[in-house]
Amino acid sequence: MPVDRPITLPNSHAQVLAPPAELDFFHTRTVRLGRPVTPLEAWNAMMSHRMPLMKLAFRIRDTISAAFGVKRLGGFRNRRVEAVSVGDRLDFFLVEDVSPHALTMTERDRHLDVMTCVSTEGEEVTITSSVKTHNAFGRAYMVPVGLAHRLIVARMLARLQRETLARPAPE
Repeated sequence: MPVDRPITLPNSHAQVLAPPAELDFFHTRTVRLGRPVTPLEAWNAMMSHRMPLMKLAFRIRDTISAAFGVKRLGGFRNRRVEAVSVGDRLDFFLVEDVSPHALTMTERDRHLDVMTCVSTEGEEVTITSSVKTHNAFGRAYMVPVGLAHRLIVARMLARLQRETLARPAPE
């Protein structure tokens, strides 16, 4: 199966797998911080917290999905990364594109392709997620994951916003 190159949404730095009308899942959420941050700074801040429920969710996901030939993801490891390049891994994501305003990551398998983009513009941070499913398992998988994803992203961005507003910018 050919690997699609990311496309950039109009009037945005956010990248997706395909035009939104062609996606099986599309979600974007933006928060305004009290200061500008880079996409990697935003990623590090969001991933710096232990997420026990996420760890449990990934353990359950890996156990169930392995029975259908889906590779284990293992979840997020809460590690800070100082620099990132195309081809690096951030947890289970493959970094596909890096720019001053966007960090684009994917996880692809025979059931679905997932792209998550952390993009910035001034004091705004946006998380954009796009999914293309390849079969019935991918479609079924996205039913609970799609619902949970919206809640998880909202919570992560709200925490990022609270913490960024509470801390002064590094000098």
